[in-house]
Amino acid sequence: MNYKLRDWKISDAESVVKHANNYNIAKWLTNQFPYPYDKEAAETYINSVLADNPQKVFAIEVNGEAVGSIGIFPQSDIHEKSAEIGYWLSEKYWGNGIMPKAIAEIVDYGFKTFDIVRIYARPFSSNKGSQRVLEKAGFELEARLKKALYKNGEYMDELIYTKLKE
Repeated sequence: MNYKLRDWKISDAESVVKHANNYNIAKWLTNQFPYPYDKEAAETYINSVLADNPQKVFAIEVNGEAVGSIGIFPQSDIHEKSAEIGYWLSEKYWGNGIMPKAIAEIVDYGFKTFDIVRIYARPFSSNKGSQRVLEKAGFELEARLKKALYKNGEYMDELIYTKLKE
Protein backbone atom coordinates (compact mmCIF):
# COMPACT_ATOMS: atom_id res chain seq x y z
CA MET A 1 0.00 0.00 0.00
CA ASN A 2 1.32 3.45 -0.92
CA TYR A 3 1.97 6.01 1.79
CA LYS A 4 4.17 9.03 2.24
CA LEU A 5 5.75 10.84 5.16
CA ARG A 6 5.06 14.55 5.07
CA ASP A 7 4.87 17.66 7.20
CA TRP A 8 1.87 18.04 9.47
CA LYS A 9 -0.77 20.68 8.70
CA ILE A 10 -3.30 22.11 11.14
CA SER A 11 -5.97 20.96 8.67
CA ASP A 12 -4.99 17.36 9.55
CA ALA A 13 -6.71 17.64 12.95
CA GLU A 14 -10.01 16.09 11.78
CA SER A 15 -8.17 13.16 10.22
CA VAL A 16 -6.11 12.63 13.38
CA VAL A 17 -9.27 12.45 15.48
CA LYS A 18 -10.84 10.03 12.99
CA HIS A 19 -7.86 7.66 13.10
CA ALA A 20 -6.34 8.21 16.57
CA ASN A 21 -9.52 8.06 18.62
CA ASN A 22 -9.19 4.30 19.02
CA TYR A 23 -8.54 2.35 22.20
CA ASN A 24 -6.65 -0.32 20.19
CA ILE A 25 -4.04 2.34 19.37
CA ALA A 26 -3.99 4.20 22.69
CA LYS A 27 -3.46 1.02 24.73
CA TRP A 28 0.02 0.58 23.18
CA LEU A 29 1.21 4.17 23.75
CA THR A 30 2.25 6.28 26.72
CA ASN A 31 -0.41 8.13 28.65
CA GLN A 32 0.56 11.31 26.77
CA PHE A 33 -1.50 9.89 23.89
CA PRO A 34 -5.06 10.62 25.02
CA TYR A 35 -8.08 8.39 24.78
CA PRO A 36 -10.63 9.49 23.86
CA TYR A 37 -8.74 11.61 21.30
CA ASP A 38 -10.54 14.87 20.49
CA LYS A 39 -9.95 17.77 18.10
CA GLU A 40 -8.35 19.94 20.79
CA ALA A 41 -5.79 17.19 21.50
CA ALA A 42 -5.10 16.85 17.76
CA GLU A 43 -4.58 20.60 17.30
CA THR A 44 -2.32 20.79 20.38
CA TYR A 45 -0.25 17.88 19.07
CA ILE A 46 0.07 19.25 15.55
CA ASN A 47 0.99 22.74 16.79
CA SER A 48 3.66 21.29 19.10
CA VAL A 49 5.38 19.35 16.30
CA LEU A 50 5.20 22.21 13.80
CA ALA A 51 7.60 24.17 16.03
CA ASP A 52 10.44 21.63 15.60
CA ASN A 53 13.47 22.65 13.58
CA PRO A 54 14.79 20.41 12.21
CA GLN A 55 11.55 18.54 11.84
CA LYS A 56 11.19 15.50 14.09
CA VAL A 57 7.61 14.30 13.57
CA PHE A 58 5.89 13.47 10.29
CA ALA A 59 2.37 12.61 9.25
CA ILE A 60 1.88 9.23 7.59
CA GLU A 61 -0.39 9.94 4.64
CA VAL A 62 -2.47 7.42 2.72
CA ASN A 63 -4.84 8.53 -0.05
CA GLY A 64 -4.36 12.21 0.85
CA GLU A 65 -5.28 11.69 4.52
CA ALA A 66 -3.08 11.74 7.65
CA VAL A 67 -3.59 8.25 9.11
CA GLY A 68 -0.66 8.05 11.53
CA SER A 69 2.44 9.68 12.88
CA ILE A 70 6.12 8.83 13.19
CA GLY A 71 8.84 10.79 14.90
CA ILE A 72 12.45 10.70 15.98
CA PHE A 73 13.52 12.28 19.24
CA PRO A 74 17.22 12.94 19.83
CA GLN A 75 18.21 12.61 23.47
CA SER A 76 20.43 14.88 25.56
CA ASP A 77 23.30 14.86 28.04
CA ILE A 78 25.16 11.54 28.09
CA HIS A 79 22.52 10.07 25.77
CA GLU A 80 23.07 12.74 23.09
CA LYS A 81 24.20 10.23 20.45
CA SER A 82 20.93 8.28 20.71
CA ALA A 83 17.40 9.01 19.50
CA GLU A 84 14.10 7.35 20.25
CA ILE A 85 11.45 6.72 17.63
CA GLY A 86 7.74 6.64 18.26
CA TYR A 87 4.85 5.93 15.92
CA TRP A 88 1.21 5.03 15.54
CA LEU A 89 -0.93 4.06 12.58
CA SER A 90 -4.68 3.88 12.05
CA GLU A 91 -5.96 0.38 12.78
CA LYS A 92 -7.57 0.49 9.34
CA TYR A 93 -4.06 0.22 7.81
CA TRP A 94 -2.46 -2.37 10.09
CA GLY A 95 -0.96 -5.32 8.25
CA ASN A 96 -0.41 -3.47 4.97
CA GLY A 97 3.39 -3.17 5.27
CA ILE A 98 3.33 0.59 5.81
CA MET A 99 5.02 0.81 9.19
CA PRO A 100 8.22 -1.19 8.52
CA LYS A 101 8.86 1.07 5.50
CA ALA A 102 8.01 4.24 7.45
CA ILE A 103 10.38 3.18 10.24
CA ALA A 104 13.18 2.50 7.73
CA GLU A 105 12.53 5.95 6.26
CA ILE A 106 12.63 7.74 9.64
CA VAL A 107 15.81 5.85 10.58
CA ASP A 108 17.49 7.00 7.36
CA TYR A 109 16.29 10.57 7.99
CA GLY A 110 17.46 10.43 11.61
CA PHE A 111 20.97 9.28 10.83
CA LYS A 112 21.32 11.89 8.07
CA THR A 113 19.79 14.79 10.03
CA PHE A 114 21.04 14.34 13.59
CA ASP A 115 24.48 13.60 15.03
CA ILE A 116 23.47 10.19 16.41
CA VAL A 117 24.77 6.62 16.20
CA ARG A 118 21.87 4.73 17.80
CA ILE A 119 18.10 4.74 17.31
CA TYR A 120 15.83 2.85 19.65
CA ALA A 121 12.16 2.07 20.22
CA ARG A 122 10.48 0.90 23.42
CA PRO A 123 7.43 -1.26 22.64
CA PHE A 124 5.38 -2.94 25.33
CA SER A 125 6.18 -6.65 25.74
CA SER A 126 2.56 -7.49 24.92
CA ASN A 127 2.62 -5.50 21.65
CA LYS A 128 3.70 -8.29 19.31
CA GLY A 129 2.72 -6.27 16.22
CA SER A 130 5.11 -3.45 17.03
CA GLN A 131 7.89 -5.93 17.77
CA ARG A 132 7.42 -7.60 14.36
CA VAL A 133 7.39 -4.21 12.63
CA LEU A 134 10.67 -3.21 14.28
CA GLU A 135 12.30 -6.52 13.38
CA LYS A 136 11.17 -6.13 9.75
CA ALA A 137 12.80 -2.68 9.79
CA GLY A 138 16.12 -4.19 10.90
CA PHE A 139 15.95 -3.47 14.66
CA GLU A 140 17.27 -5.98 17.18
CA LEU A 141 15.98 -6.68 20.67
CA GLU A 142 18.57 -5.25 23.04
CA ALA A 143 16.91 -5.40 26.46
CA ARG A 144 13.87 -6.40 28.46
CA LEU A 145 13.04 -4.29 31.50
CA LYS A 146 10.81 -6.45 33.68
CA LYS A 147 7.58 -4.88 34.97
CA ALA A 148 8.86 -1.43 33.95
CA LEU A 149 5.48 -0.35 32.56
CA TYR A 150 2.11 0.03 34.24
CA LYS A 151 -0.83 0.80 31.97
CA ASN A 152 -4.54 0.10 32.28
CA GLY A 153 -4.05 -1.70 35.59
CA GLU A 154 -1.46 -4.11 34.20
CA TYR A 155 2.30 -4.49 34.64
CA MET A 156 4.24 -5.18 31.46
CA ASP A 157 7.85 -5.57 30.49
CA GLU A 158 9.35 -2.79 28.40
CA LEU A 159 11.43 -3.95 25.46
CA ILE A 160 14.23 -1.94 23.91
CA TYR A 161 14.85 -2.47 20.20
CA THR A 162 17.83 -0.76 18.58
CA LYS A 163 19.41 -0.03 15.25
CA LEU A 164 22.96 1.27 15.07
CA LYS A 165 24.40 3.54 12.40
CA GLU A 166 26.47 1.52 9.97
